[in-house]
Amino acid sequence: MGRLAELAGDEKSGEKSRTFVFQDEGHTLGNALRSIIAQYPNVQFCGYTVPHPAETKMHFRIQAKSGRAVDVLRQGLEDLEKVCEHTTEAFESAWDSFRNKSDDSMDTNH
Repeated sequence: MGRLAELAGDEKSGEKSRTFVFQDEGHTLGNALRSIIAQYPNVQFCGYTVPHPAETKMHFRIQAKSGRAVDVLRQGLEDLEKVCEHTTEAFESAWDSFRNKSDDSMDTNH
């Protein structure tokens, strides 16, 4: 993942609301992370934008009902990592099963 910054101007809303800027990221991370964080019961609003296609950055907004937006972001990133790990394990297992079946069918054809 690229660098992460916060947009200025959120001081009035306290720690509950923040807009984070992800460098070198776009819709792939934005949509996946938004879909996870938006399900949290403590989240009032969650969304992202890619301000301009020529720039490789993504703005990610979180408004929590309580607590700190940065903690919600951290939890979302950890949960997304778990989803990715599970997906990788499921794919590798299915791939191994497919290869074993392919090898078995080639052996019985000879």
